[in-house]
Amino acid sequence: MKKRIIIGNWKMNPRTLEEAKNIYKSTKTVADKLKSVSVVMCPPFVYTSTLLNSRTETTVKIGSQDAYFEEQGSYTGEISPVMLKDLGVEYAIIGHSERRSKGETDEMISKKVALCLEVGIIPILCIGEKVRDEGGSHLDFIKDQVKNSLNKVPKKNISKLIIAYEPIWAIGAKEAMMPESIYEMSLFIKKVLSDMYGHDEGISTPILYGGSVNFRNALDIFNKGKIDGLLVGRESVNITGFVELLKTVDTI
Repeated sequence: MKKRIIIGNWKMNPRTLEEAKNIYKSTKTVADKLKSVSVVMCPPFVYTSTLLNSRTETTVKIGSQDAYFEEQGSYTGEISPVMLKDLGVEYAIIGHSERRSKGETDEMISKKVALCLEVGIIPILCIGEKVRDEGGSHLDFIKDQVKNSLNKVPKKNISKLIIAYEPIWAIGAKEAMMPESIYEMSLFIKKVLSDMYGHDEGISTPILYGGSVNFRNALDIFNKGKIDGLLVGRESVNITGFVELLKTVDTI
């Protein structure tokens, strides 16, 4: 059975290493008992080594919240995919809307995705529109965003890619996007990928949803939205809520 992917983006939380270890341990205890869910936790980079070194036998993977597009060099404050791979990191969130809003371009993101794939890090490419309109211009926006963010990625490397669709207007909102609309967007993104790389590659690429996800709406999002997983933000550092979300998804 294909496992559903749940990725927790901790963002700049929590404040201390002890809190980070507690979130990781509490989540891991539950996640290791699940049969149909694959869990990836993306803490702030300063906690990564400690959490990786504290792992014993576990199914939980550790990811990064970003990666740079060069292997090494004079890039103060940046972390390369090569360094992440050496630590044992297996995933990296690339192109999150919070980074795009600070000036990160599709060209930069494409380089990051390509290098991650080249060194063996699985990139989680984030895409999403700021607003929706009845004329459908947001579809053109998403199509261009996907194409431009992958223009450095050859077909031979695309099989490890994960795409996280996060409509910016739904992030931090009171309600998530309607599940039926999530399904439509998932199909649209797979169509764009199929046109770029071929039918099999397009259909097999996991599409995740992110934006105001919690344990109360997760079941509906999966059943009606028919997505492959979730990218969870603020709820991923809420131990009680995130654990309940994992248990809920495991029942599907």
